[in-house]
Amino acid sequence: MAGVSVQAFRRQGRRYGAGLVCSEMVSCAGLHHGNERTLGYLRIASDERPLAVQIFGSEPGVMAEAARMVEDAGADLVDVNFGCPVKKVTKTGAGATLLEDPERACAVVSAVADAVDVPVTVKMRRGLENGSRACLELGPRLVEAGAESLTLHPRSARQMYTGEADHSLTAEFVSLVDVPVIASGDVTSRGRAQAILATTGAAAVMVGRAAQGNPWALREIVDGSAEPPSREEVVAELVLFMRETVRELGEQRANGFLKKFYGWYLGRGRFPRPFKQELVQLETITDVEARLFEAAPGARFVLQRIEAEQPPVEETLLADMPISIYGGG
Repeated sequence: MAGVSVQAFRRQGRRYGAGLVCSEMVSCAGLHHGNERTLGYLRIASDERPLAVQIFGSEPGVMAEAARMVEDAGADLVDVNFGCPVKKVTKTGAGATLLEDPERACAVVSAVADAVDVPVTVKMRRGLENGSRACLELGPRLVEAGAESLTLHPRSARQMYTGEADHSLTAEFVSLVDVPVIASGDVTSRGRAQAILATTGAAAVMVGRAAQGNPWALREIVDGSAEPPSREEVVAELVLFMRETVRELGEQRANGFLKKFYGWYLGRGRFPRPFKQELVQLETITDVEARLFEAAPGARFVLQRIEAEQPPVEETLLADMPISIYGGG
């Protein structure tokens, strides 16, 4: 969920029923070198907890240092990424590459688990290549190294997000480890979630792409509320997401970051395609907000209600983080 799971996304997920939310993956090297943007990922609001912060890297010592920073920032879990299939991550020996390097993978988890008091979890794929069963060998070893829960997305790194997630492999995986397993991949509805839980024995499911611009999917999965949102609800949630993202990232960075979200929120037949294309062409977020309210005037009142229902937010900040992060960059 890199480039997606910002604080606004996580807080929205909690409001719609997610039991646990996770940050986008954070580079341990970026934390080690004090990179300002990377440190900004450790900004944690009180109403998004419980929160897992996910770190990636391949050097046990640097990962342990990053884990301590994550714990100090207030995260409830440290999640280790052994699943990212993107080349710029795997070519460094991190992400899914570690599925085929069990000795290093176990050394990373052991170092992280020894470094922190909060639980350590691992997110993984089945292996690098299609049909790989590397996860079945590695999973029990990661538990021995200190992982207290494992998340399996049963696609290979080569598959990326094509094809279907093979949850028959998830069932095998569950039978081999004595810690809770979270099933990830193609969790798009309540019925699908129930089927995965029933057939795999997993303790929980993880929702990713299905919630992009669609928090109502979480509500449907959690309690069966299948009523689609009104246009006013969609616009209100999008505007709130925009405002919170500007607060977190600063207006200049948020302007480009948000463009992909317009299509995610306004798609699924909610608004015509030309309207989405029009928003992308607007120069400022203020212009986008004005156009959205013009298309759905009643959204202003829905937004006021949502904002009134939100509790006051307290944020946990690392004392040595650059102040400019919190002023919008």
